[in-house]
Amino acid sequence: MNDEKYMKFAIAEAKKAEIIDEVPIGCVIVKDDQVIASAYNEREISQQSIAHAEILAIKKANELLKSWRLDGCTLYVTLEPCPMCAGAILLSRIERVVYGAADLKGGCLESCMKMYDTKGFNHYPLVCGGVMAEECGSLLSDFFRRKRMSKR
Repeated sequence: MNDEKYMKFAIAEAKKAEIIDEVPIGCVIVKDDQVIASAYNEREISQQSIAHAEILAIKKANELLKSWRLDGCTLYVTLEPCPMCAGAILLSRIERVVYGAADLKGGCLESCMKMYDTKGFNHYPLVCGGVMAEECGSLLSDFFRRKRMSKR
Protein backbone atom coordinates (compact mmCIF):
# COMPACT_ATOMS: atom_id res chain seq x y z
CA MET A 1 0.00 0.00 0.00
CA ASN A 2 1.40 3.40 -0.97
CA ASP A 3 0.33 5.11 2.25
CA GLU A 4 2.49 2.75 4.30
CA LYS A 5 5.33 3.02 1.80
CA TYR A 6 5.45 6.81 2.13
CA MET A 7 4.80 6.82 5.87
CA LYS A 8 7.98 4.75 6.20
CA PHE A 9 9.83 7.63 4.52
CA ALA A 10 8.28 10.05 7.04
CA ILE A 11 9.33 7.74 9.88
CA ALA A 12 12.89 7.75 8.53
CA GLU A 13 12.80 11.56 8.68
CA ALA A 14 11.51 11.42 12.26
CA LYS A 15 14.42 9.19 13.21
CA LYS A 16 16.83 11.81 11.82
CA ALA A 17 15.28 14.33 14.22
CA GLU A 18 15.66 11.94 17.12
CA ILE A 19 19.37 11.51 16.41
CA ILE A 20 19.90 15.24 16.98
CA ASP A 21 17.62 15.30 20.06
CA GLU A 22 14.67 16.90 18.30
CA VAL A 23 11.13 15.69 18.84
CA PRO A 24 10.92 12.84 16.31
CA ILE A 25 8.35 14.03 13.80
CA GLY A 26 8.98 13.54 10.11
CA CYS A 27 7.19 14.57 6.95
CA VAL A 28 7.36 13.85 3.23
CA ILE A 29 5.41 15.34 0.35
CA VAL A 30 4.60 13.14 -2.63
CA LYS A 31 3.53 14.14 -6.13
CA ASP A 32 3.05 11.75 -9.02
CA ASP A 33 4.21 8.84 -6.86
CA GLN A 34 7.55 10.50 -6.06
CA VAL A 35 8.83 12.11 -2.88
CA ILE A 36 9.45 15.75 -3.79
CA ALA A 37 10.24 17.09 -0.30
CA SER A 38 11.13 15.76 3.11
CA ALA A 39 11.86 17.29 6.49
CA TYR A 40 11.87 16.71 10.22
CA ASN A 41 11.35 18.92 13.24
CA GLU A 42 14.11 21.50 13.74
CA ARG A 43 12.67 23.71 16.49
CA GLU A 44 15.44 23.09 18.99
CA ILE A 45 18.40 23.46 16.64
CA SER A 46 16.91 26.50 14.87
CA GLN A 47 15.16 27.98 17.91
CA GLN A 48 12.28 28.82 15.57
CA SER A 49 8.78 28.04 16.76
CA ILE A 50 7.63 27.44 13.18
CA ALA A 51 10.32 24.88 12.33
CA HIS A 52 7.86 21.98 12.29
CA ALA A 53 8.43 19.12 9.84
CA GLU A 54 5.35 20.00 7.79
CA ILE A 55 6.27 23.68 7.41
CA LEU A 56 9.83 22.84 6.35
CA ALA A 57 8.65 20.21 3.86
CA ILE A 58 6.04 22.56 2.39
CA LYS A 59 8.70 25.23 1.90
CA LYS A 60 10.95 22.75 0.08
CA ALA A 61 8.09 21.57 -2.13
CA ASN A 62 7.16 25.19 -2.96
CA GLU A 63 10.75 25.86 -3.98
CA LEU A 64 11.00 22.72 -6.09
CA LEU A 65 7.71 23.29 -7.90
CA LYS A 66 8.26 27.06 -8.05
CA SER A 67 4.72 27.54 -6.81
CA TRP A 68 2.89 28.13 -3.56
CA ARG A 69 0.20 25.76 -4.81
CA LEU A 70 0.89 22.12 -4.08
CA ASP A 71 -1.97 20.76 -6.18
CA GLY A 72 -1.90 16.99 -6.61
CA CYS A 73 0.38 16.50 -3.61
CA THR A 74 -0.06 14.25 -0.60
CA LEU A 75 1.62 15.14 2.68
CA TYR A 76 2.65 12.28 4.99
CA VAL A 77 3.49 13.14 8.59
CA THR A 78 4.13 10.94 11.60
CA LEU A 79 1.99 13.03 13.99
CA GLU A 80 -1.37 14.68 13.42
CA PRO A 81 -0.73 18.32 12.41
CA CYS A 82 -1.06 21.19 14.88
CA PRO A 83 -3.16 24.31 14.09
CA MET A 84 -0.25 26.09 12.40
CA CYS A 85 0.64 23.14 10.18
CA ALA A 86 -3.00 22.32 9.42
CA GLY A 87 -3.41 25.92 8.27
CA ALA A 88 -0.28 25.80 6.12
CA ILE A 89 -1.47 22.56 4.53
CA LEU A 90 -4.82 24.13 3.74
CA LEU A 91 -3.29 27.31 2.32
CA SER A 92 -0.84 25.29 0.20
CA ARG A 93 -3.74 23.52 -1.52
CA ILE A 94 -2.32 20.11 -0.64
CA GLU A 95 -4.78 17.52 -1.91
CA ARG A 96 -4.44 14.91 0.80
CA VAL A 97 -2.96 14.56 4.31
CA VAL A 98 -1.95 11.21 5.77
CA TYR A 99 -0.81 11.12 9.37
CA GLY A 100 0.37 8.41 11.73
CA ALA A 101 -0.27 9.02 15.42
CA ALA A 102 -3.12 11.14 16.72
CA ASP A 103 -2.12 14.19 18.77
CA LEU A 104 -4.58 14.38 21.64
CA LYS A 105 -3.00 17.62 22.95
CA GLY A 106 -2.77 19.60 19.73
CA GLY A 107 -3.98 17.73 16.66
CA CYS A 108 -6.26 19.86 14.56
CA LEU A 109 -7.46 17.42 11.92
CA GLU A 110 -9.42 15.06 14.15
CA SER A 111 -8.26 15.00 17.80
CA CYS A 112 -8.62 18.43 19.45
CA MET A 113 -10.58 19.99 16.65
CA LYS A 114 -11.54 19.31 13.07
CA MET A 115 -10.17 22.36 11.28
CA TYR A 116 -11.15 21.09 7.87
CA ASP A 117 -14.78 20.79 8.95
CA THR A 118 -14.94 24.57 9.41
CA LYS A 119 -17.14 26.11 6.73
CA GLY A 120 -15.82 28.95 4.63
CA PHE A 121 -12.38 27.82 3.50
CA ASN A 122 -11.80 27.64 -0.23
CA HIS A 123 -9.93 24.32 -0.09
CA TYR A 124 -10.37 21.15 1.93
CA PRO A 125 -7.74 18.41 1.81
CA LEU A 126 -8.73 14.80 2.25
CA VAL A 127 -7.52 13.32 5.55
CA CYS A 128 -6.44 9.79 6.38
CA GLY A 129 -5.29 9.26 9.96
CA GLY A 130 -3.83 6.32 11.82
CA VAL A 131 -1.46 5.01 9.15
CA MET A 132 1.24 3.08 11.01
CA ALA A 133 -0.04 4.83 14.14
CA GLU A 134 1.58 2.43 16.59
CA GLU A 135 5.06 2.82 15.12
CA CYS A 136 4.70 6.60 14.81
CA GLY A 137 3.36 6.90 18.36
CA SER A 138 6.13 4.70 19.76
CA LEU A 139 8.77 7.00 18.31
CA LEU A 140 7.33 9.85 20.35
CA SER A 141 6.53 7.99 23.56
CA ASP A 142 9.97 6.32 23.62
CA PHE A 143 11.67 9.67 22.97
CA PHE A 144 9.86 11.42 25.83
CA ARG A 145 10.34 8.45 28.15
CA ARG A 146 14.12 8.66 27.57
CA LYS A 147 14.02 12.42 28.15
CA ARG A 148 12.23 11.95 31.49
CA MET A 149 14.64 9.18 32.54
CA SER A 150 17.69 11.32 31.73
CA LYS A 151 16.44 14.06 34.07
CA ARG A 152 16.47 11.73 37.08
